[in-house]
Amino acid sequence: MKQQLDTLVSEMIDRGILFSDARREFEKRFITRVLQRHSGNLSRAAKDLQIHRNTLGKKIEEYKI
Repeated sequence: MKQQLDTLVSEMIDRGILFSDARREFEKRFITRVLQRHSGNLSRAAKDLQIHRNTLGKKIEEYKI
């Protein structure tokens, strides 16, 4: 997994993707997958993500998930 991540990061840097854009996209996809795992249950997803449920709700709105 580490090698795959290193390769992905190198490709993103080579393509000129900004850190802020990469972080945003990663966070959006990570949250989406955790929500899918918990069938949309915000409380369980927030617990897995180790963030407050309200914070998760704000991120869902921000990323239009």
